[in-house]
Amino acid sequence: MSYGIPMELVGVRIELPTNQPIVLLREAGGVRYLPIWIGATEATAIAFALEGVEPQRPLTHDLLRDVTGALGASIERVVVNDLREGIYYADLVVLSNGSEVVISSRPSDAIALAARTEAQLYATPEVLEEAGVEIKDDEDEEAEVERFREFLDSVRPEDFTGGS
Repeated sequence: MSYGIPMELVGVRIELPTNQPIVLLREAGGVRYLPIWIGATEATAIAFALEGVEPQRPLTHDLLRDVTGALGASIERVVVNDLREGIYYADLVVLSNGSEVVISSRPSDAIALAARTEAQLYATPEVLEEAGVEIKDDEDEEAEVERFREFLDSVRPEDFTGGS
């Protein structure tokens, strides 16, 4: 069964000059990136998970992971499945009592949970076709960064607002 195109979590970046956080996903084994503008709280939560930072008290995403596990369920995957009027949508797929439960979620929250649980990330072909940015693997890292900056300069945050 196909859930979409497998994605890898690259990290959180700050778009200048607006200082708007972006979570960046990359097509697994591919050249397309999916930038999703997110809120500062979610950006911090994702960055903490990627860096292995353990807060003194659980953040909301840590709490949800812990509650899910305590109930005998597991976060299986996240699917970024739609982009309407600049707003991304995602499904969080939870395995509970042998059945999959699909929960609509903001992509940023679902990605923050995936970063804590090693759940698989996917994007539908339609979302990646519409919003993916192609960056060739044979370009050196500086060229990749410059090309992505040029992309960021060409779009407005309003093009992707509300996707957190």
